[in-house]
Amino acid sequence: MTTISELLRSRADDDNTALLFKDQAWSYREFIQACSARANYLLDHRLDGPLHVGVLLENVPEYPLWLGAAALAGAVIVGINPTRRGADLARDIKHTDCQMIVTEQRYRGDLAALELELPAQRILDIDSDHYARELRAYAGSALPSVTVREKDTFLLIFTSGTSGAPKACICSQGRLAAIAGNMVDRCQLEAGDVLYQAMPMFHSNALMAAWAPALAAGATSALRRKFSASGFLSDVRKFGATYFNYVGKPLAFILATPEQPDDADNPLVRVFGNEAAETDRAAFERRFDCAVSDGYGSTEGGIGLAQDENTPPNALGRATEGVAVVDTETGKPCAVARFDAQGRLLNAGEAVGELVSSRGAMLFEGYWNNEQATNQRVRNGFFCSGDLAYRDADDMIYFAGRDSEWLRVDGENIAVAPIERVICRHPDVVLACVYAVPDAVVGDNVMAALQLREGAVFDPVEFLAFLRSQGDFGSKWMPRYIRIDEQLPVTQTNKIIKRELGRQRWHAKVPVWGQLERDGDYIVIDAERARLIDEVFEQRGRGQVLSL
Repeated sequence: MTTISELLRSRADDDNTALLFKDQAWSYREFIQACSARANYLLDHRLDGPLHVGVLLENVPEYPLWLGAAALAGAVIVGINPTRRGADLARDIKHTDCQMIVTEQRYRGDLAALELELPAQRILDIDSDHYARELRAYAGSALPSVTVREKDTFLLIFTSGTSGAPKACICSQGRLAAIAGNMVDRCQLEAGDVLYQAMPMFHSNALMAAWAPALAAGATSALRRKFSASGFLSDVRKFGATYFNYVGKPLAFILATPEQPDDADNPLVRVFGNEAAETDRAAFERRFDCAVSDGYGSTEGGIGLAQDENTPPNALGRATEGVAVVDTETGKPCAVARFDAQGRLLNAGEAVGELVSSRGAMLFEGYWNNEQATNQRVRNGFFCSGDLAYRDADDMIYFAGRDSEWLRVDGENIAVAPIERVICRHPDVVLACVYAVPDAVVGDNVMAALQLREGAVFDPVEFLAFLRSQGDFGSKWMPRYIRIDEQLPVTQTNKIIKRELGRQRWHAKVPVWGQLERDGDYIVIDAERARLIDEVFEQRGRGQVLSL
């Protein structure tokens, strides 16, 4: 086992290309020198307590440079999600004890509006002359003399949970280095590979499936500021990319671009990610002449499942030692899944439970400053994923969704409580309940059930404008579907019965509105439109999720 710091130091005299961005290139020798300058700057500007650096950037070269700097200095990088706004953004920064923030001009306005406990000089704007002058003084400085241990915290990665407030998952230098080594072996990465990285670097997928593996292999990282489906193939050709990582729907978005007769004429060899539909993986392989591998994993590191040539369509992979599906109430193993001739699950009530692992409890490193959440994740010697799943007679695991308090949109975990809080600001809303419904491609869509004040009439145009006007409304929070209830179903303790709402989806016997086009207007979802939505799931090979 090793550390990210040791991996960086081992590349100090390496002249292979480390980083590509637009028309710029850095060798590993140049990259490590730049990381060392920033590391020494950090050490000269640290305060009492853990040296935490919040990074609020898109995928620009300064992001991996500060990752390298923190690793060399024994500091901690806090990946700040730019889709968070207002008080939620301030909470993330304060909760993780950031001593410094590295950002760019486009986010300075967001930060200026917050009540942070950081002096202005500790917010570094990479676009400013002041930033350039500060770093110039450290140019050419030697590698810092800092002892870094495998168990030292390196990353705090936000991952949403059931409490409503994102939790900061701890990832040590040793764990990330081990993950990187495993990915190098799994994907057969070598120094000649170019890893195209368009997934956001505040997300664990970008760090664990791309940046760290590239470092471990001595390969090249090719960055794009933000993912673009239309720009994907031209980037792959420009950079000579042999590898691409994804999370969520990128494959579907790329496949939606106009197909060209020469699409297979590209250097791409392998693609790895999470949550792509089986039909999309197969179509991507055919169209771009590359191998696509999809695996299950969590930021916490408690459970990992991988697919192989024997994995059935829509399965996550085979259960490894210690992995089980258990009843969320009793903790006992769930029944084996049974299917009909079309592959639909027949006994969801008995077979669906929480995916857990007895071995995963040893790998999970906890959440920063959140003992309660850490204890909830590890219970009775098991790492509890919070994901719902079912298991067939061959020990194959199938994903069945997430618990009622969070969902996954475009590869990001999103807690429902903050969305509900914003919706409830609307003067006509008495109660708001947000929950997950399946997306026809992969992951979830946001659905909201509303109970309006007496006499109020739902105006979809006004409601959409209201949500868009809220400064702290996350960019991925917009409900795809909205149902209007005279009275929401509740338990005897007045808790809304979300599972029943989620089961009804767009087939509820109350008015349902939906956006048939992303970011489009809301229209009424009548029985015929609901049937057509279901047909899309069948066409995409996702019909089985409608039986859960």
